[in-house]
Amino acid sequence: MRVRWPVLGVFLAFGVAYFGYPYVTLYRLDIAVRQADAATLRSLVDWYAVREGLKEDICDMVLDEPSTAQPRNELAPFGASFVRGMAGNVLDRAVTPETLVSLTNGAGAPPAAAKAAVRWAFIDSPTRFSVQVLTDATDQPIRVAMELRGGRWRVRRVWLPDALLERAGGGT
Repeated sequence: MRVRWPVLGVFLAFGVAYFGYPYVTLYRLDIAVRQADAATLRSLVDWYAVREGLKEDICDMVLDEPSTAQPRNELAPFGASFVRGMAGNVLDRAVTPETLVSLTNGAGAPPAAAKAAVRWAFIDSPTRFSVQVLTDATDQPIRVAMELRGGRWRVRRVWLPDALLERAGGGT
């Protein structure tokens, strides 16, 4: 009977650590943004994966718009690759920890950057954690997915609301 309590204590400690770890990472991400800590942002976000996801979203938004083109458009694959290349070049330069820091701390900071709030955050699966963030910039929330890889939770995907995607896609 006495052997069970230490074993239960160990399992309880591991459970609390496992379920608390993504929330601690989310808190560290919030502090890094508020303190303009680009090095911490670099370690907490998989910037390559985030940029690739945003490229997909912008391309889908641009290419899924109804067009007046003929149904049998032979240039569509070329257009898709062209849009992806343009979006890729812009996003590769713009979506970086340093840019995020300059946007949130610079003189030209958008007012919504200071007024972001987590709507909800929870564990979807053993290796995936989802977050919804509300801002004043749009009615739709920004969705963020963190994944557990190599024993670390990192942001791997960000879904921007349509209004913010259109602004980002406008630069392409």
